[in-house]
Amino acid sequence: MEVIRTGENMKKGQIYEGVIESVDFPNKAFIVTKEIDAEGEVKEVRTLVKGGIAGQKVSFTINKVRKDKCQGRIREVLEKSPLETKEPICPKFGLCGGCNYQTLPYEEQLKLKKNQVLKLIDEVYQPLRENETYIYDGILPSPEIEEYRNKMEFSFGDERKDGPLTLGLHKKGSFHDIIDADCCKIVHKDFTTVLSCVRDYCREEKIPYYKKNTHLGVLRHLLVRRASSSGELLVCLVVSSQQLLDWTPLTERLKNLSLEGTLRGFLLITNDSLGDVVQSDKTEILFGKDFIIEEILGLQFKISPFSFFQTNSRGAEVLYQRTREYILENAKETDALKDKVVFDLYCGTGTISQMIAPVAKKVIGVEIVAEAVEAARENARINGLHNCEFIVGDVLKVIDEISEKPDFIVLDPPRDGIHPKALRKIIDYGVENVVYVSCKPTSLARDLEVFQERGYELKRVSNVDMFPGTAHVETICCLVRIK
Repeated sequence: MEVIRTGENMKKGQIYEGVIESVDFPNKAFIVTKEIDAEGEVKEVRTLVKGGIAGQKVSFTINKVRKDKCQGRIREVLEKSPLETKEPICPKFGLCGGCNYQTLPYEEQLKLKKNQVLKLIDEVYQPLRENETYIYDGILPSPEIEEYRNKMEFSFGDERKDGPLTLGLHKKGSFHDIIDADCCKIVHKDFTTVLSCVRDYCREEKIPYYKKNTHLGVLRHLLVRRASSSGELLVCLVVSSQQLLDWTPLTERLKNLSLEGTLRGFLLITNDSLGDVVQSDKTEILFGKDFIIEEILGLQFKISPFSFFQTNSRGAEVLYQRTREYILENAKETDALKDKVVFDLYCGTGTISQMIAPVAKKVIGVEIVAEAVEAARENARINGLHNCEFIVGDVLKVIDEISEKPDFIVLDPPRDGIHPKALRKIIDYGVENVVYVSCKPTSLARDLEVFQERGYELKRVSNVDMFPGTAHVETICCLVRIK
């Protein structure tokens, strides 16, 4: 605790220095400082800042002041943490807003994520039986720690006001400034080859990017997806309708690129929404197809521009293998599901559903995104699975309309977790076993409290690192109903 202020409290807008003492999920770093107030009493003040690694000495600005805690923003890392023994692999590290953990050896990244998740779970864990505790099965690493992402949404903009056109990711701490991502290390080099081609063409043609404050301009986003199993690429240029342009020359350039994989399709997506989101008012195929095929654990999946699919294909295999192990363990043996109905809620493109289908009587998947459901149905047809039913709609409403009752439930909700009313309905089914897959452990911890209050005991926990170099991690939980 290096900062000692005499006769004054921390003030908004002031700059201080301190050492980060701890980091909670996700990227919530705490700096503890000592102050001597006007009465001569020493008190500790905790300042929450985003980002940072335990042990770093930083300068920070105070944004909000409370009685014994503040919120601030890191201005500069003055000294590295003792944990930072690795050189960053990306030349844009520190400027770009992603991959904050590049300077940590991979083993340290895994240890940090494991400890953050266990802290959250231990804070809410309530065994329902004496001398019971959950089993932690460890954190499984990603098979690839570089070039692992199969999807990226790049933004058009500039790095400084009125600077040259850029195409990439947001500058750290900035809503407007965009850093070129032509050297990004978490995607295959085919991504950056496509990015450079599109950016250079748009620069040459002087096509204006869409400005968030004025809502004027054309270029909005570049969405790229790549199948790890086949190398197929789907490229989607997202624009406003403010200018009608001929994209044939760009299409030809993309078709003639030297890629390790294959360009499967090039789409033009028109989006006139005011929000900074990638969505479609209209989609045109400029070349090829509007989907790619990915293979996971021997199953094939058709992936369209807006299909939900895990962004780390090889990591997804690890995640789904562990999920399947938990499902079958809860079911006691492989054929225990043969007469059972399984609900796969928040099913996306039906990956988990189709893994379970061969050993279950029937699997019913529910997903709110219509395009994902269409893809799930098509995927089941491709894989020859006839006992899967996929329903479009909000889980909160749809489960009231399903006549069949589940014997087993799998949950893989979005980052914010499960709506409280939906969670109560899910628990009311009273199934003996639930497997919960979560991409945000804070949401998981909140939902676990409700499960425990309603008679479910946490049995097993695993982590899978799907996002090397970042603060994110997947968690899988086995829950058993205690009668």
